[in-house]
Amino acid sequence: MWAVLIVTLPTQPNAVRLRVWRGLKAIGSAALRDGAYLLPQAHAALFEPLAAEVSEHGGSAMVLDLAPRNDAQRAELAALFDRSETYAAWRTEADELAGALGALEETEARRRLRGIGESLQTLRRIDYYPAQAADQAESHLLALRQALDARFSKGEPLAQAPHGITRLDARKHQGKRWATRARPWVDRLACAWLIRRFIDPQATFVWLDDPARAPRGVLGFDYDGARFTHVGARVSFEVIAASFGLEADAKLQRIAQAVHYLDVGGIPVPEAAGLEAVLAGLRAVHTDDDRLAAAAAAVFDALYAAPASVTAPS
Repeated sequence: MWAVLIVTLPTQPNAVRLRVWRGLKAIGSAALRDGAYLLPQAHAALFEPLAAEVSEHGGSAMVLDLAPRNDAQRAELAALFDRSETYAAWRTEADELAGALGALEETEARRRLRGIGESLQTLRRIDYYPAQAADQAESHLLALRQALDARFSKGEPLAQAPHGITRLDARKHQGKRWATRARPWVDRLACAWLIRRFIDPQATFVWLDDPARAPRGVLGFDYDGARFTHVGARVSFEVIAASFGLEADAKLQRIAQAVHYLDVGGIPVPEAAGLEAVLAGLRAVHTDDDRLAAAAAAVFDALYAAPASVTAPS
């Protein structure tokens, strides 16, 4: 069930119209059409002060209940509350702080971090149907706090992510056999590249038709029961990066954001569509998983080497 505010705003004074518009935005209402705004029925009371102000100044306002007729309508109405783009804008601000940490004094860095944290809390309050983007933003904020502490508070113990991610020594993981599901897609291809590029250059991969029958002694990733798989809001790529102390690498974070979005959704990123298209093409060309992983590795190498902001040549 939803509550719907049907409103005709007074033509004057303009200050009232502006306050109502700002009020509708502040409570996170969704526009059904011009003059009709939605909230989940449990939050209908948030409409009452706005309706009263409109009526007091000569406009008209009614708060009604709205029930969808079927699941399709229910999904369509819920989609009006999608906050993915708002989370993307929030993360841009967080990434700007992450990129500036090296040049900021501690007081200014912590002031900006508090502001970013408050912005996320405000967003979460009006995120009536939280999905992957919400969990991903919380994880991103945690990583930003850890980066700030590492910069200004040497020796500060790091807070564990949900379920905990143990820090490992790459030197003890050399020349290993790593296993994952056959016909790898984005997360598994990215993991294979990360392992060979940053952790175990001599790694060999076992592509499993049935992960439940993985050979003994392999290091599994991205399947149920694997040594490295999803933890909390993090996908396997992010978990492996965190396990081996690579999460502070800004270029890897940019790749991680695209991998996360393509694997489980959440906050959209500019690189995702192009990466998905190229990997889909490689998957169609290469039926052998080792060749597919090698071809995909070249793509991730290029993405890692690309500057954060690319201007197309004229």
